Amino acid sequence: MTKGQIESKLSEAISKFEIEQMGRGPEKIRTVIFQDLIIFRLTGFLSISEKNLAQNKDGVELIKKVRTALFESARKELEAAIKSVIDVEIISTYSDVSTKTGERIIAVVVDRNLEENKTK
Repeated sequence: MTKGQIESKLSEAISKFEIEQMGRGPEKIRTVIFQDLIIFRLTGFLSISEKNLAQNKDGVELIKKVRTALFESARKELEAAIKSVIDVEIISTYSDVSTKTGERIIAVVVDRNLEENKTK
């Protein structure tokens, strides 16, 4: 597969993960591979209730805490979704939510440079 094809398949896998594990998929997802780093940028994934909560500081903190807890509890499923597309070992994962823009960034560090090595 080309790099673009891998990025597209990873986007599909992460979208499915979001729907199955978080209860709602993003409106848009973009995936970029840079050497041993995979970056997912999800937009439009906050629910109407979360958007309303984000209108004050306490709501923002609550959204971040809940989304972080949900992400951490589903980490194995996220890694399995990535491994279903490419044969890698996951070194670490990071995630953050912007309640201002309605975006989520997920960064995944893998065990090798994906731009140099062939994947499955």
